[in-house]
Amino acid sequence: MKTFLALLVAAGAAAAQVNTLTPKEIADGWLLLFDGESTFGWTSEGKARWRAANGALTADGGPGWLRSNAVFADYILKCDYRTGPEGNSGLFLRSAKEGAPHETGYELQIFNQHPKFPTGSLVNHIAAKKVSPAPGQWHSYEVQVEGDRFVVRLDGRRILDGRDSKSRVGHLGLQYNEGKSIEFRNLKVKPLGLKPLFNGKDLAGWKEVDAPKAKEKPVWSVRNRMIHVEKGPGQLETEAGFADLVLQMDIRTNPQNEKHHPNSGVFFRGEPGQFWSGYEAQIRNEYKDGDRTQPVDWGTGAIYGRQATRKVVPNDGEFYTMTVVARGRQMDVWINGYPVTSWEDARPESPNARQGAKLAAGVLSLQAHDPTTNLDFRNIRAAELPQ
Repeated sequence: MKTFLALLVAAGAAAAQVNTLTPKEIADGWLLLFDGESTFGWTSEGKARWRAANGALTADGGPGWLRSNAVFADYILKCDYRTGPEGNSGLFLRSAKEGAPHETGYELQIFNQHPKFPTGSLVNHIAAKKVSPAPGQWHSYEVQVEGDRFVVRLDGRRILDGRDSKSRVGHLGLQYNEGKSIEFRNLKVKPLGLKPLFNGKDLAGWKEVDAPKAKEKPVWSVRNRMIHVEKGPGQLETEAGFADLVLQMDIRTNPQNEKHHPNSGVFFRGEPGQFWSGYEAQIRNEYKDGDRTQPVDWGTGAIYGRQATRKVVPNDGEFYTMTVVARGRQMDVWINGYPVTSWEDARPESPNARQGAKLAAGVLSLQAHDPTTNLDFRNIRAAELPQ
């Protein structure tokens, strides 16, 4: 009886981990692509009707694909899938928004009966070792895409290792073929190639910018491999500029008391030396009536002034990881790997992000908001996305 109960507990614990990230995965920079409950962060293309059901993404209707709003270049992708008896589906890698995704990018095959490119293959490019994963059971893909190299593992076994240079950046996607049952879960991605922007010792590569006519300037310092800031207003900006990028950093807001929620932000595509310019990924952990889905002042992870966070994930006084992926007009933000913002700037193009869609490169900056500012930033790293 005890053994049976132990098995039940173990099974329950395993089930609880579906569509979540472990603390180590969060620290390592992994991002959830599917929250287990909705299609947030995805756009349906074609005639398929996609929905979240029983902790999985599935579809019916006509043929089509579900496209990630965010774009990635080099990454490790993990995904579980389950097919019906005659499964025929696929994962799309580095595909364009327009056109057939298997032509603009790559289709990672889910179809055991294909004569040339069976399950695990990059269709029409690289054939995988022959495998026959059973229908009706969950199977796990792990795909490493780096430069022109593709390494594919299925249920822990490496079945493909090859090179192709057709596409270097693009959307991820899920395929639905009419009448062919398919489910996806545990979709997560770890961006690769990020390089440190902060050396942990001093502020080399950064520049302090004070607010015009400010009564009190911010105090920036380096403590225990962290950038610490108090007071303000002002900003600390990079000397380097970025246009399309993946940006990750750890942030801690240090409140004065339980009613104080420090206000700050991370700006990108800003004008050098121009105060609080560019797009702002908001930092403010306050929410209304004990409900984290009701953020105050747009909330942590919001694109400030444009799209509020759908959930205030972090707490004051604790480090959390913010990830920003910006590609052209599309901007996505994750907090501790959980997707909170997915916004496309449809405004006319402008050199000023406050006035329109700014697509050109600009500096990154950390905000000191006001005299009560007290924050720490660490592990600041970024990777430019290729054109």
